[in-house]
Amino acid sequence: MTPSARVQSAITILDQIIAAADRKGAPADRIIAEWARNNRYAGSKDRRAIRELIYGAIRACGPIPETGRAAMLRYAEVEPEVAQLFDGSNYGPPAIGTKEIPALGGVAAPWVVKRLSGSWVSGDEAEALLDRAPLDLRVNTLKAGRENLDLELEGEVLIAPNGLRYPSGTQVEQWPAFVDGRIEVQDHGSQWACTAVGAKPGETVIDICAGAGGKTLALAAAMENNGVLIASDTDRGRLSRIRPRAEKAGAGMIERILLDPGKELSALDAYKGKADAVLVDAPCSGTGTWRRNPEARWRLDKSELLRFAEIQSRLLRIAAALVKPGGRIIYVTCSLFNEEGADRIAAFLASNKQWQATPLNLPIGRPHGAEGAQGTRLTPFHDGTDGFFIAQLTYTQ
Repeated sequence: MTPSARVQSAITILDQIIAAADRKGAPADRIIAEWARNNRYAGSKDRRAIRELIYGAIRACGPIPETGRAAMLRYAEVEPEVAQLFDGSNYGPPAIGTKEIPALGGVAAPWVVKRLSGSWVSGDEAEALLDRAPLDLRVNTLKAGRENLDLELEGEVLIAPNGLRYPSGTQVEQWPAFVDGRIEVQDHGSQWACTAVGAKPGETVIDICAGAGGKTLALAAAMENNGVLIASDTDRGRLSRIRPRAEKAGAGMIERILLDPGKELSALDAYKGKADAVLVDAPCSGTGTWRRNPEARWRLDKSELLRFAEIQSRLLRIAAALVKPGGRIIYVTCSLFNEEGADRIAAFLASNKQWQATPLNLPIGRPHGAEGAQGTRLTPFHDGTDGFFIAQLTYTQ
């Protein structure tokens, strides 16, 4: 494909991504993969170049653009060499018209920017949310140690006890250490969220929103395969992925429990008042993951934030019913909106006087939230991680 043809293909795919974002449809990665399957003439170099153009345009736009062409015109303002490829050639995009208006730049839609600013995220810190994320790995201590692991490339040693960092796009999936479960892909901030649980061998720990089990696997390693570890979720498809991942990782202790939405405690009845720790990795807006999913900015709406806040508060109440006296809840969101983080903790504590927020002893992040309801915030700008809010609540009875 010619460079101009790649730009036109990227515009076509962007049109699909914009439409999908507007209707809460398939994510960008899936749309790009589907296009590649249906257009076999595009070689590997073409696919990489088109992907770079697409994500460059997505990052360059603030609010959701009207069209893929408007998005690419905005990217051409950031990368002037792209403008030269609007040359009207065969399979390329028509020349830029004198009255054409590029999409708007910025971090996100104005209402989102205002909400971020109200949550103390602005300026360079807000712009860092759109940087490209590195590839972070966690060494699985059930099978290996960071100090004696032989990998294809030498990675940056992170302050997380088992963390390594590589450049974005590093192809680790074919490395023997990945294939046999000695390493897992996991953001540095996510590794610290797991460390915050303080899971120990012999404890009873529940990961109440386990999803596909990335954090559950880290907890199994911390517990040295000794104790009770429950992975629960309402999504059958995601929960089913844990078994093969656990087998590969040597994490034989994990028990999976499928939850019925609205009736979660029925499925977890046997563990009421018995858990040493419950991890609530709550569903959220994902503002802290924009480096990896920049088009997620275009999917946000105010009603969805209200819905997430209700779910988060309900999950905290469920977790509280599972914890024994002296036990703990670790609440985690990959959002930087206060209403999904510090505000949820403050609201919970106001209604549950037998609980208190206890400081996290992490060598990363900054205190965040009101006095008495404080947690820890991690951000791309300050910590080089995805954005997280992490809080620990202790049941004092």
